[in-house]
Amino acid sequence: MDLGISGKVALVTGGSAGIGLAAAKSLAREGCDVCVSARSPERLADAVVELQEYGKVVHAVLADVEDPATARRVAEETRDVLGPIDILVANAGGPPAGRFDEVGLEEWDVAIQRNLLGTVRLIHAVLPEMRARGWGRIVTVTSRSAREAIDGLALSNATRSAVAGVVRTLARESGRDGVLVNNVMPGPIETERLRELAGDDEALRQRGESVPVGRIGRAEEVGDVVAFLASERASFVNGVSLLVDGGESRVIA
Repeated sequence: MDLGISGKVALVTGGSAGIGLAAAKSLAREGCDVCVSARSPERLADAVVELQEYGKVVHAVLADVEDPATARRVAEETRDVLGPIDILVANAGGPPAGRFDEVGLEEWDVAIQRNLLGTVRLIHAVLPEMRARGWGRIVTVTSRSAREAIDGLALSNATRSAVAGVVRTLARESGRDGVLVNNVMPGPIETERLRELAGDDEALRQRGESVPVGRIGRAEEVGDVVAFLASERASFVNGVSLLVDGGESRVIA
């Protein structure tokens, strides 16, 4: 299937590893020029090498979405190198695990800056130009915790669901301008984050057995969903928070 986004410019944050890198690869495979940002210079350099295999223009920006000045700087550098941004994939690592009474106020501040305000700032940095051109795709990457509270993940439950609220609001406000806004909610995906939460290989194996499809998901399976939502083929999909969890969630609506 041709997704109809060859030649588009995509900005992917948290794009040096895991789901972010997988999304960047899926977009590059579809013909997009891609800018990836992340905090680790070594990982960014490795990501660029991998992405260049798809034969498209690739750029990298060292940045931390917790920094209030980051969003505008990353967007401006992407425009300077690749041109106007057509697709934004707002992705950031999850906040630390912990019950509500185990999490300090400083940790709340960091989680809100990274997982909520970082996304809001990125959207502010790209939305006006998308509206002006009458075409844009914004895809946020959150977690199953945005739909169904997960025990021991107080910070994620709160900030991820807040992002889902932003997405639903923006979808109603920007759809007539040709800008579609959607959210992807991964479940158990083979990433460093999941290994950290699981603790060891045996716990990870058991985690996979608890999923209805019988295994942990792969990052590229989420990346391909992101690329679809960013495409012309998803031209009537707007305001959706889509679970990619192998059927693990029990939520009906």
